[in-house]
Amino acid sequence: MQVSAKVKVLATAEEVKSLSVAQLDALLDEAFGFDNFRWQQENEVVIDEPFRAEGLQRVLYKCPHCMCEGKTEGKGTKLICHNCGVEYELTELGFLEANNGIFNHVPDWYRWGREQVRQELEAGTYHLDIDVQIAMMVNHNAIYMVGEGYLTHTAEGFHLTGCDGKLDYTQGPLACYSLYADYYWYEIADMICIGNQDALYYCIPKGGGDVVAKTRLAAEELYKMKKVRKGRVSE
Repeated sequence: MQVSAKVKVLATAEEVKSLSVAQLDALLDEAFGFDNFRWQQENEVVIDEPFRAEGLQRVLYKCPHCMCEGKTEGKGTKLICHNCGVEYELTELGFLEANNGIFNHVPDWYRWGREQVRQELEAGTYHLDIDVQIAMMVNHNAIYMVGEGYLTHTAEGFHLTGCDGKLDYTQGPLACYSLYADYYWYEIADMICIGNQDALYYCIPKGGGDVVAKTRLAAEELYKMKKVRKGRVSE
């Protein structure tokens, strides 16, 4: 049985020769990217749940009005900044609405957050340091809660210490092009995961705080900054 499929040519062999790496990356990003909010809006899909903005602060962690981090809260149908008081309504079609609003599209706000992180990295001001609970996976049998520790993330990568001095793990910025992280992981809490083939370390920030999205963005942007397109920088 022959299955027909639509084939889209992104660039011919001759075009590839004339395009820069950045231009080729842009073609691939456009071809493989997907915007769920845009799809919802274009197809007029109504989401009328009264809790549709719950947890939105996990990705929109920084207020573009007062530039404060960790003070936004998705509650009901609104995203509120508790520092400056600005309120956005997430409409039934997935738009953001506010008086004198800066963004009306969630992915645009998220993209702006990425740009903010990159500026911090370029200026040398980015720094994460948090107390964490630590779980470990050393095989496929189970994930074990092993204790408490301290996680830092800078331009030099991750450094995790803890378990009464028994744990000291570092991970350079070129270890991975992205970061495995999750929101409300196994209905426990937000989580950042680092590690290698020997062990994975699941770090759960203590005391709350919406740091996962920013840390993931920082890891991705740091990888781009450290990586040389025609080779690889030593860590």
